[in-house]
Amino acid sequence: MSISRVREYLKPYGLDGKVLEFEVSSATVELAAQAAGVIPARIAKTLSFMLPDGPILIVAAGDAKIDNARFKAQFHTKAKMLGFDEVPNLIGHAVGGVCPFALNDGVRTWLDASLKRFETVFPACGSANSAIELTPSQLQDISQNFQGWIDVCKAWREEEA
Repeated sequence: MSISRVREYLKPYGLDGKVLEFEVSSATVELAAQAAGVIPARIAKTLSFMLPDGPILIVAAGDAKIDNARFKAQFHTKAKMLGFDEVPNLIGHAVGGVCPFALNDGVRTWLDASLKRFETVFPACGSANSAIELTPSQLQDISQNFQGWIDVCKAWREEEA
């Protein structure tokens, strides 16, 4: 079970006991926000993409959308999201529970600047009814194979809204 792998992954950080398990689904940004009792933007959604050299994750604020031009400038290729059926095998978690913890080997993680405007955010924890509340710096410190902060999203800045 993916959530148990995430709990094991979080143990060395002393965060395994902070995983929230909800009675309801948190598989979408809207459902996760309702379950956690926060605005949707504070949900740290984890998006799965394929680059020429393998799968990557981008963790972004719940109200952010990938900006294709920014993505291409950052990664020098067109944004190609993984298909629903590809995600579990390539990433290690099913859609709805994808998170930057307890990943398959070789998966790299980037965090988007859209997260930095919040004191805390809520990424999933490997299942469609889990999350954990973390500061952006905690998320950086514990994200598996963290590559850096990037700015590849749109629709979250006030001037873009």
